[in-house]
Amino acid sequence: MNIALWIAAGIQAALYVFAGGMKLATPREKLLENPSMGWTADFSAAAVKGIGGIEILAAIGLVLPWALDIAPVLTPLAATGLAVIQIGAIIVHARRKETKALPMNVVLLVLAAFVAIGRFAG
Repeated sequence: MNIALWIAAGIQAALYVFAGGMKLATPREKLLENPSMGWTADFSAAAVKGIGGIEILAAIGLVLPWALDIAPVLTPLAATGLAVIQIGAIIVHARRKETKALPMNVVLLVLAAFVAIGRFAG
């Protein structure tokens, strides 16, 4: 079970570092040009950057606290936070009728819930 939790956390961490980094490094106007980032039209540039920053911090929180055994409770809390972000993303995408994004959001939600439950129990 521990190996599965590490794999799930590692996959999420990589995805969120990439996605969060893109949101932080790319101007909102440039993100709007990407068809899969249409949701950014509903948010300010600061909000998009904030979401990116939160994703990067949560990605770090998925791995480092548990790996270093320093405040390991932060790992399931980070996973819980990412689950909440994915619930919000599902709502935004469903409201905007961006159905192509929903399967990935659901997968990320399930992975985050798996890590949160597994690490809270462990």
